[in-house]
Amino acid sequence: MTFDPSILRVMAVTDGLHGTPDRLVDRVVAAVLGGATCLQVRLKGTPARMVADVTRELVRRVRVPVIVNDRFDIALAAGAAGVHLGADDISVAEVRRATPPSFIVGASVGCDAEVINAEFADYVGIGPVYGTHSKSDAGTAIGVAEFARLAALTGKPAVGIGGVTVETARAILDAGGVGIAVIGAIFASPNPGLAATELLHELSR
Repeated sequence: MTFDPSILRVMAVTDGLHGTPDRLVDRVVAAVLGGATCLQVRLKGTPARMVADVTRELVRRVRVPVIVNDRFDIALAAGAAGVHLGADDISVAEVRRATPPSFIVGASVGCDAEVINAEFADYVGIGPVYGTHSKSDAGTAIGVAEFARLAALTGKPAVGIGGVTVETARAILDAGGVGIAVIGAIFASPNPGLAATELLHELSR
């Protein structure tokens, strides 16, 4: 099955449990109903079994691709569509050898040295484009021009991540991106569904 970059238009990235797994699932479902086109389950510091349970429930309840951050083994066990790998995770090439051809693999890219790891990825997440408080390990903002340069260098469908808001989302597409990956712009909102709707509308105008 050929990878469809359109699923990356609005990637909602979870911001932690913030209570019970059920509450997280409800917030994510609301984001999908509002317009999120795919999900990334990112639950740093959460036990693997709980990540698997949350992922499995999301796969059951939503009709968009569910991607797991870091752990391709959890993604496979929970029936997720794929995995997103950071620069310090297992390499994309290794994951490719251990997963089905249809399994989606994304890779984080923040500098030239990380481009080679993305060679066998379906898409890249490039950033942080803007300053962000959602990820403590995000690094220094690279800006839109550097996003565009790295996206062209990888030759892969690229999403911008890091401090993206409804006001700045369109600049990612104008710089050659296919979509955005957002944490705070959706899940810091008291209404994740409305926040996702506003982002999708901004990118579709």
